[in-house]
Amino acid sequence: MLMPRKPPSRTSLPRDGAEKIGHRQQPIRVTQGLLANLPERLFTSLFSRARKVRLRSGQPLFLAGDVGDGCYRVDDGLLKVTMVSRSGSERILAFVGPGTIVGELSVVDSLPRSASAIAVRNATLSFLGRANFEEFAKKRPEVYRSLVMLLAERLRETDMTIAAGTFLPLHGRVACTLLELAHDFGKDVGPDRIVIHQRIGQSDLAAMTGIARESVSRILNDWKRRKVVSRLSGYYCIENKTQLQSEAEL
Repeated sequence: MLMPRKPPSRTSLPRDGAEKIGHRQQPIRVTQGLLANLPERLFTSLFSRARKVRLRSGQPLFLAGDVGDGCYRVDDGLLKVTMVSRSGSERILAFVGPGTIVGELSVVDSLPRSASAIAVRNATLSFLGRANFEEFAKKRPEVYRSLVMLLAERLRETDMTIAAGTFLPLHGRVACTLLELAHDFGKDVGPDRIVIHQRIGQSDLAAMTGIARESVSRILNDWKRRKVVSRLSGYYCIENKTQLQSEAEL
């Protein structure tokens, strides 16, 4: 389950949904992943000579356990980062869209992939090999200083995620997931309203939250009756952000 990094207030993410694409959107820099949070000049320079990779919908970028030989910037499309149990149950860790980085941990520690990344729809990415990253970082040691701060932030978020999974009721855990999606893919459409501009199904929400789909359905129906959440043309809309944030509080 994902915890919101900060109150969702994005107003410039009019991305198409994961199922149908109305028109191609330009890549937008967002703050997902360790390397994505580097200062803009370093981020741009780091990927200046990256190799293009194209995926079809449903095609894996890499699987858990694969050799970690580099990382990828998503230029267009949508991917999901997942882990699968031995019984076949899927846990979605995140959806990642344009401007985000996938697989950056293997660039830092050289260990195998800790999760799988699968294209939800056709995607174009830029590949940065580990050797190129290390060469770049040797010339610009400030990269490592930035990574230390970002790793500390990631650890704090992990602490909050563990606490939420331990102490929050089911309503709170679903609220955290919706707020996280709103942070990454949301567009403000009113004083307390945010449309999540990716088509995310109940099964996806269940896989992100780590609870049964039936429970997610009951919670969403309750919120729809109370006008906290609605569904518009396949997109979830947070109608009362303040109320949802209250549900997510520990």
